Amino acid sequence: MQPLFLLAGLVLLVATTVDIIWTTLWVDGGSGPLSGRLTTLVWHGLRRVSSDRSRVLSIAGPLILVLTLVMWIGLLWLGWTLVFASSPIALVSTRTGAPADWPGRFYYVAYTMFTDGNGDYTPTRDVWEIASSFTTATGMAYVTLGISYIIAVIGAVSEKRSFASDVTGLGERSEAFVRTSWAGEDERFRGLELPLESLSSDLSLLADQHKSYPILHYYHSERGKRASAMAVPIMDEALTIYEYGMPDDEGPNQTLVTDARSSVQSYLDTLDTAFIDPADEVPPEPDLDRLREDGIPTVSDEAFADALEDHTERRRKLLGIVKADAWHWPPVED
Repeated sequence: MQPLFLLAGLVLLVATTVDIIWTTLWVDGGSGPLSGRLTTLVWHGLRRVSSDRSRVLSIAGPLILVLTLVMWIGLLWLGWTLVFASSPIALVSTRTGAPADWPGRFYYVAYTMFTDGNGDYTPTRDVWEIASSFTTATGMAYVTLGISYIIAVIGAVSEKRSFASDVTGLGERSEAFVRTSWAGEDERFRGLELPLESLSSDLSLLADQHKSYPILHYYHSERGKRASAMAVPIMDEALTIYEYGMPDDEGPNQTLVTDARSSVQSYLDTLDTAFIDPADEVPPEPDLDRLREDGIPTVSDEAFADALEDHTERRRKLLGIVKADAWHWPPVED
């Protein structure tokens, strides 16, 4: 008996099980300890070798997903192999009766994890027959969970990019967003209610998806117009202009603005699960002169700057999102 092999195998199996369940089933847990570290390692490695080229970074999400699944399968495979290696006679060849060597154990665990086995090796005692059954059960169950997780993430990626396109379709900077929603002196922001309500709802869903699947933060779009890391700051800065950059009663429905800002805050609350920190500096203020050129009523620059002082931490988080996704502030120019 080799207790060290048994202990090492059980530790690997428990750690992998915790990581899989943590990542795929715990909605508020974010990524598991192992997959979370793998995610950040791959992302920072790609940023370093690519010098932040968008074409290279666009493969980060698919690569992380594949490597996560490979890591889970590999650790399960190694863990069960070590368990069977703890006894020299746990497995024997059905053809020669000789105990399985290391290649034989790896081979046995591989086909037992994904099939019912082909009979080349067989367990010698009841305890190893039970272990073989658990090998098959964990292989089938965890691989199924992993595939389901991948499918859910891919669906969320599509919704994430759709949300970004909807935001940047209204404006590729916060000032442009506000100017697009301005309908003139008589109508003001009358047509904004429906799109703002829709964007708020979509962002709330996106925030929940990012909490469930933190890997979404690392799905980098080659085009800034389809990057939520750009769209969320654009939208929130526009909301800031509506709330603090305009005289009282001149902006859109305040209830809708407050609800939309709450959706942004829910999104910002997901940053910890993806190990994204606020930026060290505060981003530039929106340029109210761009709005004045279109006759949109605004407060003075001094009053606006004073109001922004109370939102420094929030705006640092927004800049942190932009930088973490390898973009710049303002993320997209008019």
